[in-house]
Amino acid sequence: MSAAAPNKAGMFDCRDSFAATIEDLAANDPRIVTVVSDSVGSSKLGGFKKKWPERMVNVGIAEQTVVAVGAGLANGGKIPFVSAASCFLTARSLEQIKADIAYSNVNVKLIGQSSGVAYGELGPTHHSIEDMAWLRLLTNLTIIVPADPWQTEQAIRAAAAMTGPVYVRVSRMPVPALERGNGTFEIGKAETLVEGDQATIIANGTMVHRAVAAAKTLAVEGIAVRVVNMATISPFDEAAILAASETGAIVTVEEGNIRGGLGGAVAEVVTANIPVPMRIMGFPGFVPTGSADFLMEHFGLTEAGIADAVRQTIARKK
Repeated sequence: MSAAAPNKAGMFDCRDSFAATIEDLAANDPRIVTVVSDSVGSSKLGGFKKKWPERMVNVGIAEQTVVAVGAGLANGGKIPFVSAASCFLTARSLEQIKADIAYSNVNVKLIGQSSGVAYGELGPTHHSIEDMAWLRLLTNLTIIVPADPWQTEQAIRAAAAMTGPVYVRVSRMPVPALERGNGTFEIGKAETLVEGDQATIIANGTMVHRAVAAAKTLAVEGIAVRVVNMATISPFDEAAILAASETGAIVTVEEGNIRGGLGGAVAEVVTANIPVPMRIMGFPGFVPTGSADFLMEHFGLTEAGIADAVRQTIARKK
């Protein structure tokens, strides 16, 4: 387990888990380096910089360069972790991610920090709700959206161990450690956190603990809902989606745009195989300036909102 510690409310900042894990990996593998775009503090890489200043490259506020430098380091035999705010890392550098990383299939690990609406008060320029839609189009790029500190650690370790490009989406929004038994993490495999046969909620990232809470609310009403943590967007666990279709209703929940992300990926599988009523929850497009909590509440991405969406979707069953 990483050294990430909870706040007074028992919630975790997954950036702490990322930072602790990358330091642990770097201590045992001199090939691991970090590349940042004036994002040492926001990536929580101050400890890494202090221990290995020669293994950190700070290119300044130049996200296209940060990706290109990462590709060059990978071609030189290093394992670069390129860490920057996800809104800028993926949008400003999309061409470099496409050509230098994915198409070239190089061993770069992209870490999109403070994803979703974590920078809520800074407005739409800093919201990162489109990244899943455009990145999942890129061949060769593994995409992981961990849900809690343990899964963040496992995702970083898995990314370091595999050869090839990876994008890990790390939020700064506080989340609890999910209840699980002897959990295992495998790229491309979904995790079932709650069993149920009347509907399925498929979520990832910061939405997973809210989905679990919604399922518990519904269980009190006698509605048995499965909760699937779909941490890997690419490669996609189609078998888990087909199994979800068998419950007769699916609700997807993501801290992202409702078009092209997790919900879109699930819909592609469902409509081509076992069509069932679906509801895609997320943000409908550009969203206003406001705190992350306000935006979640405003767009129904809450325990109550998810539970209500499940009830409505079950009601559409034939």
